Amino acid sequence: MSQKILFITPPFTQLNTPYPATAYLKGFLNARSIDSNQCDLGIEVILALFSSSGLIALFQKIEDDNPTLTENSQRIFDMRAEYIRTIDPVIALLQNKNSALAHVICDGCYLPEASRFANTEDLDWAFGTMGLHDKAKHLATLYLEDLSDLIVEAVDSHFGFSRYAERLGRSANTFDELHESLQAPDSFIDQLLATLLQQKIEQYLPTVVAFSVPFPGNLYSALKSGQWLKKHYPEIKIVMGGGFPNTELRSISDPRVFDYLDFITLDDGEAPTLLLLEYLDGKREANQLKRTFRCENGTVVYCDEATEKDIFQADVGAPDYSDLPLDNYLSVIEIVNPMHRLWSDGRWNKLTLAHGCYWGRCTFCDTSLDYIRRYEPSSVKSLCDRIEQLIEQTGQIGFHFVDEAAPPALMRALALEIIRRKLSVVWWTNIRFEKSFTYDVCLLLKESGCIAVSGGLEVASDRLLGMINKGVSLSKVAKVTDNFTQAGIMVHAYLMYGFPTQTAQETIDSLDVVRQLFEAGVIQSGFWHQFAMTAHSPVGLHPEKFKVKIKNTAVGTFANNDLIHDDPTGCKHELFSEGLKKSLFNYMHAIGFEMPLQTWFDFKVPRTTVSPNFIQHAIESQEYLPTSSSASVLWLGGKATINYFSKKKKSQVYPMAELTFQNKKAALTIQLKEPEGKWLFGQLPKLSVENETLPTFDELQTSFEAQTNEDFILFWNSKPMMRLRKNGLLIL
Repeated sequence: MSQKILFITPPFTQLNTPYPATAYLKGFLNARSIDSNQCDLGIEVILALFSSSGLIALFQKIEDDNPTLTENSQRIFDMRAEYIRTIDPVIALLQNKNSALAHVICDGCYLPEASRFANTEDLDWAFGTMGLHDKAKHLATLYLEDLSDLIVEAVDSHFGFSRYAERLGRSANTFDELHESLQAPDSFIDQLLATLLQQKIEQYLPTVVAFSVPFPGNLYSALKSGQWLKKHYPEIKIVMGGGFPNTELRSISDPRVFDYLDFITLDDGEAPTLLLLEYLDGKREANQLKRTFRCENGTVVYCDEATEKDIFQADVGAPDYSDLPLDNYLSVIEIVNPMHRLWSDGRWNKLTLAHGCYWGRCTFCDTSLDYIRRYEPSSVKSLCDRIEQLIEQTGQIGFHFVDEAAPPALMRALALEIIRRKLSVVWWTNIRFEKSFTYDVCLLLKESGCIAVSGGLEVASDRLLGMINKGVSLSKVAKVTDNFTQAGIMVHAYLMYGFPTQTAQETIDSLDVVRQLFEAGVIQSGFWHQFAMTAHSPVGLHPEKFKVKIKNTAVGTFANNDLIHDDPTGCKHELFSEGLKKSLFNYMHAIGFEMPLQTWFDFKVPRTTVSPNFIQHAIESQEYLPTSSSASVLWLGGKATINYFSKKKKSQVYPMAELTFQNKKAALTIQLKEPEGKWLFGQLPKLSVENETLPTFDELQTSFEAQTNEDFILFWNSKPMMRLRKNGLLIL
């Protein structure tokens, strides 16, 4: 009998869109004509809990248990009738099904309010007078967070909207604490999860259940689900894969984990899943599995003798989101941060442009692992085919390309293909701030639907950028972020503090560089995080090169990725955390640029040594680089008409040509000498995006000079041509 597999995303990841792993695997199995199903128990638990019936049960549970509540939680409990009355309409609003409710929410007379509403007086500066629905979503999110606070205090201390029992999974060197928690009586949330899991088992009748566990916050609920399945459906085989086991469980040896699971797979899931199904069908031996842990006679065994290679990107198929309740996800606005808004608001189809990272050299990154190390780009045509399939399936034109760092050449080619196919899409992705992103390339990306990029500035120090091996400099970052901003693409910067040997002076200098980037308006969003050493990064593999000492050198029996380390030559990095975050929040809202950096810290910090005009100078004083002769030339503007006329000057008559372009906003007219105008008009069809092969700058120069006997460089830099350069004539 062939196996029937059910892929499950356990609670909790994102509220606004499905985590894509199960859709990727289902799409892959579709391409092999293998039936599968999927469900997102995260969103289903949230919707069951935050409903009128769910809150009735929740408040009844609290009443029965009669815990001692804080003043804030007691207030929420006392207003339970109002929460039960309002919860279903609020959820509908967050599902974009009940927009009229925004008016009364913003009036302040509809939602019951507890502590999360303490700082809402100044929301108008964040959302403005035109942001009615955004403001309502933010207030509705605060309303849910108030309820979450009550749940954490009175019902389940592990609860969190985008993570569940995350502390138990993070840096769990041994399985002891997780195992103990799993043996405790089921919590209210556990019971809700079990009820929904049973419904899915009865609906799909799987023989295999595969949990995707991308984060520590999904681990507990995956194991809890496995525990329930072992008890009630012992014949079902249980698999776990995803980002958490890929990084944390590569050396697992504790057999107790397999009381809840049967198999753990590592890295890309397509080949291991396919071969596991063959094994369960009796078509191969256990040792012929691929990157799979199992337990045999009380000992954890790693099976990886399969000769089959991983699946090429061209053969993985398009993600398949069927079975998932796409219209029921929640668009929440947790904090007033432009990039975090993209993460949590709106439905995004997830796709990957390339497997692995085309750079793959950053010393803080897990570059030794397959998901980073093995770089394999997809073809542009297959990517666009998948985009079209997903638009047809989901009805959504929003795409988040979830690459570690999207390759610039592939982004450029994809943008051309999107425009060529006349697709209406909106997309964003993660990049490196490298020199390939010229202003013209950024304009092309914008035309194809790119609205935002996020990139790792990491440490705003050239010395540390060199140690990190980021391959960029601060001055180049300034120019590239300016290119994106000038093209109308939002820029989010990932910022790191606490890298080995980083001094207090470098931390403060980094902060000032960040301040100047925001003040110059070339980044619009950012987030500071403290450096964490991982076992699979160059820093973790060779700590001596970075002058740090690893403290937890013993290999644990469960998770072995996060490394605790001493940085004897650096500063006390954790001291800077609050000040960095506070300053960034203000800079994102154009506040406090003129304030001394000392303002943000409650301890003495050094004065910055960065020039006050460093970023502005870097933007304005870039060296002139001549156009590459092999660069492609593209015209993105409208079609042209040409009109010939004569211009008289001092009794001389000059034959002229006037070209008029109908663009989206207005008509653009330029005047050229007649031979130049004729030549340009004749070249425009060749410069169209419809052509698979565009002419090069060198080819245009040769053609122009042969036809007009004029100097092409002078013509190219003339005022009329510069106007075209600003309105869709791009050098790529």
